[in-house]
Amino acid sequence: MLAGLYGGLALLLPEVPVPEALAREHGPLMALGFLGTLISLERAVALRRSWGYLAPGLSALGAFCLVGGAELPGRVALTAGAGWLAGVYLALLGRRLSRETLLQLGGALAWYVGGLLWLAGRPVPELVVWFAAFHVLTIAGERLELTHVGALRPGAARVLTGAAALLGVGAAGSIWQPAAGARITGAGLLAVAVWLAWHDVARRTVRARGLSRYAAVCLLTGYGWLAVAGALWTVTGLAAGSFLYDAALHALFLGFVMSMLFGHAPVILPAVLRVRLPYHPVLYAPLALLHASVAVRVAGDLAGAGEVRATGGLLAVVAVLTFACCAAAVALRSTTE
Repeated sequence: MLAGLYGGLALLLPEVPVPEALAREHGPLMALGFLGTLISLERAVALRRSWGYLAPGLSALGAFCLVGGAELPGRVALTAGAGWLAGVYLALLGRRLSRETLLQLGGALAWYVGGLLWLAGRPVPELVVWFAAFHVLTIAGERLELTHVGALRPGAARVLTGAAALLGVGAAGSIWQPAAGARITGAGLLAVAVWLAWHDVARRTVRARGLSRYAAVCLLTGYGWLAVAGALWTVTGLAAGSFLYDAALHALFLGFVMSMLFGHAPVILPAVLRVRLPYHPVLYAPLALLHASVAVRVAGDLAGAGEVRATGGLLAVVAVLTFACCAAAVALRSTTE
């Protein structure tokens, strides 16, 4: 995470001294090395089998290889981690066949296919549709599970499956027509955003108090950024210049995915690290800063304003680090009470 954040700053502030590998691999480090490892670790904990931990082990190894400049071994390890994660989902499906786990398996396979294309020499800008599908399908599957399929109206879960299929069609089409595939993927992102905003239990729990409200705020604001990303992907096809490309990517990976991480951290981190992370109102501070930073960054990208873009990027780094510090402080405080 730290290496990816530092590499991102170097892309915005050329005067920042940084190894070339960190700037070049900023996207894969954050999307796969950090978030991919975290997701794989959470799934390995859920599997409760020692072999499952090879998935986060491989992705973490791949991230460290990228940081060290060993690009090919890094790609191989990250791709192998995705394949092992797919095996974890297959084992979970063996316990209970469910739509939500199938969606998450689709996400792992998207990461794996994207990794294979990466190994075949495809540039990262042509692979972001696959890595986006990994994150969006994983999160959609988790939210479907927490929403309780039985509580949904008949056919609602099938609508989400259709939206997920649209993501898959767009990713597959991007192999031959990158811009057209990105536009189809954008339509899928929009469809998933609308579904989540309408069906997620966050619409009700946002009226609650404490952790339930905090998590709901994280989720609903994240869905807003997912819709913005979907609109940008649909309009631009990720082929309308570097600034619009950056706006489309950061609305998704920063505005949506990181907001999901902030919201799920009080539940995921205790399960993964065996450390209590009770809710505290201070967690709203980094969340507010995160969304302000994404708004500034996307506005700067759309306007082509370099200083505004840099300000947004710097604020995003501060938001993520502030959240980490707040979470650590709350966890430590809980152990002394």
